[in-house]
Amino acid sequence: PEKSETVTPAEAVPAPAASESPAPPAESSQNKEVSSAERKPEEPLDPIGLFVARPKDGEVTVGGSITFTAKVAGESLLKKPSVKWFKGKWMDLGSKVGKHLQLHDNYDRNTKVYTFEMEIIEANMTFAGVYRCEVSTKDKFDSSSFNLTVNEAPVSGDLDIRAAFHHMSLAGGGRRMTSAFLSTEGHDDGAEFNFSSLLKKRGEGKSESQSDVDVWDILRKAPPTEYEKIAFQYGITDLRGMLKRLKRIKKEEKKSTAFLKKLDPAYQVDKGQKIKLTVEVANPDADVKWLKNGQEIQVSGRYIFEAVGNKRILTINHCSLADDAAYECVVGDEKSFTELFVKEPPILIIHPLEDQMVMVGERVEFECEVSEEGATVKWEKDGIELTREETFKYRFKKDGKKQYLIINETTKEDSGHYTVKTNGGVSVAELIVQEKKLEVYQSIADLTVKARDQAVFKCEVSDENVKGIWLKNGKEVIPDERIKISHIGRIHKLIIEDVTPEDEADYSFIPQGFAYNLSAKLQFLEVKIDFVPREEPPKIHLDCLGQSPDTIVVVAGNKLRLDVPVSGDPTPTVIWQKVNKRNDLLRNNDDSVTPSENSSDLNTDNKLLCESEGRVRVEMHEDHCVFIIEGAEKEDEGVYRVILKNPVGEDKADITVKVIDVPDPPEAPTISNIGEDYCTVQWQPPKYDGGQPVLGYILERKKKKSYRWMRLNFDLLKELTYEAKRMIEGVVYEMRIYAVNSIGMSRPSPASQPFMPIAPPSEPTHFTVEDVSDSTVSLKWRPPERIGAGGLDGYIVEYCKDGSTEWIPALPGLTERTSALIKDLVTGDKLYFRIKAVNLAGESGAATIKEPVTVQEILQRPKFWLPRHLRQTLVKKVGETINIVIPFQGKPRPKITWLKDGQTLDSKDVGIRNSNTDTILFIRKAELHHSGAYEVTLQIENMSDKVAITIQIIGK
Repeated sequence: PEKSETVTPAEAVPAPAASESPAPPAESSQNKEVSSAERKPEEPLDPIGLFVARPKDGEVTVGGSITFTAKVAGESLLKKPSVKWFKGKWMDLGSKVGKHLQLHDNYDRNTKVYTFEMEIIEANMTFAGVYRCEVSTKDKFDSSSFNLTVNEAPVSGDLDIRAAFHHMSLAGGGRRMTSAFLSTEGHDDGAEFNFSSLLKKRGEGKSESQSDVDVWDILRKAPPTEYEKIAFQYGITDLRGMLKRLKRIKKEEKKSTAFLKKLDPAYQVDKGQKIKLTVEVANPDADVKWLKNGQEIQVSGRYIFEAVGNKRILTINHCSLADDAAYECVVGDEKSFTELFVKEPPILIIHPLEDQMVMVGERVEFECEVSEEGATVKWEKDGIELTREETFKYRFKKDGKKQYLIINETTKEDSGHYTVKTNGGVSVAELIVQEKKLEVYQSIADLTVKARDQAVFKCEVSDENVKGIWLKNGKEVIPDERIKISHIGRIHKLIIEDVTPEDEADYSFIPQGFAYNLSAKLQFLEVKIDFVPREEPPKIHLDCLGQSPDTIVVVAGNKLRLDVPVSGDPTPTVIWQKVNKRNDLLRNNDDSVTPSENSSDLNTDNKLLCESEGRVRVEMHEDHCVFIIEGAEKEDEGVYRVILKNPVGEDKADITVKVIDVPDPPEAPTISNIGEDYCTVQWQPPKYDGGQPVLGYILERKKKKSYRWMRLNFDLLKELTYEAKRMIEGVVYEMRIYAVNSIGMSRPSPASQPFMPIAPPSEPTHFTVEDVSDSTVSLKWRPPERIGAGGLDGYIVEYCKDGSTEWIPALPGLTERTSALIKDLVTGDKLYFRIKAVNLAGESGAATIKEPVTVQEILQRPKFWLPRHLRQTLVKKVGETINIVIPFQGKPRPKITWLKDGQTLDSKDVGIRNSNTDTILFIRKAELHHSGAYEVTLQIENMSDKVAITIQIIGK
């Protein structure tokens, strides 16, 4: 008997499906049917699984709502468990939340129980089926299945069921039946479903097109037990809805008087292609109408109608997703119905992902560009898919054709290989997350300045976002009109104008958040002026004058200012010279060279540096002179001599200026020992170390087609070699190196020669001996199981005599075939054979034959294999060709003898051709005298075999 139900008023609570107890009062004002999981008394704790209460089977009427509840004990859990809801075996409902589906969860701190709810709203018949709830923690997993039954709404009055169904199928401007839980963004209009998506085969990583596959034809011919397997294979997400439509299509197959040939139940076309829908009508003069989703189609540039005899053709040009619809051809009162499904082309990756290296806590944004706007892509980390449930960690973004994966605050655990996949391509990039470290590229240096001059402390660190404080004798420096503090990029400066004796102190810079303390000393140069009597000889007042010249160190690019206090009466003349060390000559300001012993006789008119402009200049004052070099260069290094002269006497002093700089860039590194995902990088020290010892090296790597260099080490490399790892086989890379000294980091070296990490193939398989003779051995094998990105160049075949250790090449060079015939061997030798596969990376391991092979013909008894048609009399007409082939076996090669009627055959009349495996008798034009009994004999030593053949020639 059919099951009947009464319509429950909105104010009433429907009777529970599995219990007679009333529903909770909290649900009394809503038209919901609550699952039995909430209506039954609380069950005892599950001693094995994670569930306290499992979701139970439930029933609901079309248009009604129902809630399923699962409870999980949280007392022993360190964090919230992960829960997923599924329909069937593989439809994840987490992405279907919207108009018809809501997911809720809460935690009771008193009972320490997590409650998870799945609420189905306004159910329809397609929602029925088997559901599953999965819960997982760090080390446990549990699942529970339950059923949802959806009953049809009761029929009252004169309700037209067909009209209601027609209205539902064509709702939303002619679109077809909606499917369960298809709103991915939670919008009310998200439930409209495009059936063309059912025909997209998942098949990730496969490039072959599925455009020739007719899923509807497969479903019609398949048994019901294969439906679910076909749905999974071809990406069908609403199998129940498709089977209903399939059933309707099957019912329409009936005899027609108006149509000789109807439309097929379904058609499939690629997006952008054209398709023709053809019917044959009984009356060649009949008029037809074409309908799309119930609306008549008008002639346009895309829709073309043709009538050719009995055929009526609708041509649709440049098919788009808007053409994915139901079509009808109407002749009088009869209709022919079909479904057209438009497939989108595979999504290609135009711009791939780039490798990235960041510090802990920094933001990472992976970006790729695909061939279609708004395309659906799949993100993975180390082969594990990243889902929307992990939005607290990952954020997915689409912008036109660009796809983004964003990690706001990275941790060490985020390091790995990230993959973006479409149905037409894959791109992989590596993320390396390093602990946050700070490097000091330039430390602050000690300063010696004079009163009223400017003192500048400067340092450079690796992170431009790092702030810091300046200290004077341990107390923070407060900026004012005279003291300025600046932070531009990676450079921090402390500037003191109009230096006074009170400014002499120890100054330090401390970066915030790091255990660094960069210190330097400011020394105040006090000028002592004593009473100078008249006619005083000139005197240079420097603190450290002695036999060895004083040395002043300046960083390249910085300003060198040398204040030299002088005295003398009358005021002395000052001459600055640069000493040529090689021959002790003096280089003057006009580049003239004079022997040093004549320096006292120098002409002051052409040797006095009195220019106040230019990069190298001299400033003259009453009691001191200033020697200035703007932007010191390597060429400025050397010994500078200052000479004072007046009528009373002369004084001079030598000052050594040393210019230090960052090292020169090293030469391009060399790559060796290349493996599957690693290589060895070697380099040489820079030709010039900048005047300071090289502290270490920094290595960078990039993909050949990329512009982004990625640093491989944060700690300086002390050695001149490094083993780089974690590369992708088959990708072309380049390397470059930086040298670092106490001043800073050099410019990068030229890039290394491009190289590709590859590994040798595995050893060949199924290596066997096929045949042996007195001087030859025939071998065969199959290709290696793993060839790798380096391809396969060929094989090396070698043999070794029993008792020897020397392996001898059996073939000259490489062979590309998977078989070989080794010739010119010595009969009776016992030989071992081996084979290796070879590619760019080198040779594979050897595949060997364990037992030695004896080079000796194997004796095989002679035997004919007479074909069945030759066992009877062979009848031929005069003039026909006779070609008899008789296979045989026998080793060594047997002797073959043909006789006719006991007599030897005439070779001019009958042709005989023999091979190692068969003998052939050939007569070009048969004559009557060729009739007779033929006998052929095989002879090997004292063994033989023979067969007889009867040939009868008849007239035409």
